[in-house]
Amino acid sequence: MDCLQEWPEPIVPVQSLSEAPTLPDRYVKPPSQRPSVGDAARSLDIPVVDLAMLPGGGVVEAVSEACRHWGFFQVVNHGVSLELVRRFREAWRGFFHLPMEEKKRYANSPRTYEGYGSRLGVDEGANLDWGDYYFLHFLPCYLKDHDKWPAVPPCLREATDEYGVEVRKLCRRVMRALSLGLGLDADRLQKALGGDDEGVCIRVNFYPRCPRPDLALGLSPHSDPGGMTVLLADDHVHGLQVCKDGVWITVHPLPNAFIINVGDQIQVLSNAEYKSVEHRAIVHAKEERLSVAFFYNPRSDIPIGPVPELLTVTGRAALYRPMTFDDYRLFIRRKGPRGKSQVESLEAMAIPGT
Repeated sequence: MDCLQEWPEPIVPVQSLSEAPTLPDRYVKPPSQRPSVGDAARSLDIPVVDLAMLPGGGVVEAVSEACRHWGFFQVVNHGVSLELVRRFREAWRGFFHLPMEEKKRYANSPRTYEGYGSRLGVDEGANLDWGDYYFLHFLPCYLKDHDKWPAVPPCLREATDEYGVEVRKLCRRVMRALSLGLGLDADRLQKALGGDDEGVCIRVNFYPRCPRPDLALGLSPHSDPGGMTVLLADDHVHGLQVCKDGVWITVHPLPNAFIINVGDQIQVLSNAEYKSVEHRAIVHAKEERLSVAFFYNPRSDIPIGPVPELLTVTGRAALYRPMTFDDYRLFIRRKGPRGKSQVESLEAMAIPGT
C-alpha cells in the first residue's frame, strides 16, 4: 500500500490547461490509441430498455440480452425524478466552474481517490487523460463523509444524497433482472455482492475543451472494475464510446435516460454469461462535457467468484478464482485504466480441475 500514499509528481488540473494553444506531450496518445472519426461515424444504437413495461412484459429478457451481447444498455422510464437529476447535474457543473483555488481545497490522493483529482494511477511519467473528476464514497455509510464533499454550491450535498438513494433503488431493480435472466433467484446476485452491505462510489467527470481532441482521450479504454455502473451522460455533448466487435462507436444518449453497463464483478459472478465491455471518453475542441458515473460495487472484503448454482445449471467450469474487491481495485489504483487486462488476468488464475 505504500506506493499508493501520494502522487509521484505534482498534479496539474486539466481545466487549467484548457486554454493552451497546444496539447502538452503528457496528454498525446500513441497513434494506435487516438480517437478515429471513421470508427465513431459507424455508430450503432445500444439497446434501450423501458423499465415501465408491465411485469412479464420483457424487462428481464431485454436486460439479460443486452448484457450478454453488448454489456451496455440505456434505460428509460427508470423512476428517478427528472427534477432531481437536473438539480444534481447543475450543482456539480457549478462546482467545476468555481475558482481553481476553491476546488483545490478538496484535492485527493491515491490512498482513497476521494476528492478532486486529475489522474488515475500512480506510475511516474505516465501518459495522462484529458479530464478532471470528483470521486466520493456513498456506501457503506461509515465511509461517507460530507465534510469531504464540496460545500459549494450549497445544494450540492443534499442533491447528491437524494440522487444516491434513488439510483441505488434503480440498481437493485436491474440486479433482480440480471439474476432472473441467469435462471437464479431474484435476489441471488444481490446477496453475492453483500446484500444490504453493497458499496457505492460516485465519480463526477469533467472534460474541459481540448486544443487537439484528435490526439487525446478524456478517459482511456477500460472496463469498470465494480459490479455495475449507471452513467448520467451530459445532456448536450456526446463523448462516451463503446468497443463493439473491435470498432469504437459513439453512444447517443436518449433524453432523460441512464446508460448502464456491466462491470468486471458481474462478469465474474455470472462466469462470463454477462460481460463487461471496454469503453472510453473522447473530448472536444469547443465544448466541455460533464458526466456522472454511479458505481454499484460488492462489499469490499468478501471474495467474489462465479455463483455456484450457476455452474451447476450450466455445467461449465469456474473461469475465475475468487478475489475481494479491495484486492481487485488495487490494480486500477496503481496502473490506471488498462482495457480489460485485470479481469483477463483472473482467467489465467482459474482453479485447476474445476
